[in-house]
Amino acid sequence: MRHLTFDLTDGSDDILTLEAMASTREAEHAAVMAEAVQLLAWAESEFGGRHGPVEDGNAWDHELLVQHEPGGWVTVTLTFSASVEFAEAFQAKFGEADED
Repeated sequence: MRHLTFDLTDGSDDILTLEAMASTREAEHAAVMAEAVQLLAWAESEFGGRHGPVEDGNAWDHELLVQHEPGGWVTVTLTFSASVEFAEAFQAKFGEADED
């Protein structure tokens, strides 16, 4: 990943939060979205049958937020609620996330 940075937060009940975020100028927004789509495609490929609320026993769920900021900046935040298994596979594929 060139634009997105990752943070990992431990939650309760073995539910982790993986957050991928980038804030770029409008000209780079398409590249950021391509990275977000790549992450989602990987998640669907590896854990597609287990997408949904993690508290209900699924491996992952997500929220994608795009905010257009003043001055031509765009912030993209892709947040995964994740099982330990999903988070470990994610980090093995995309690198270690910063832990909070």
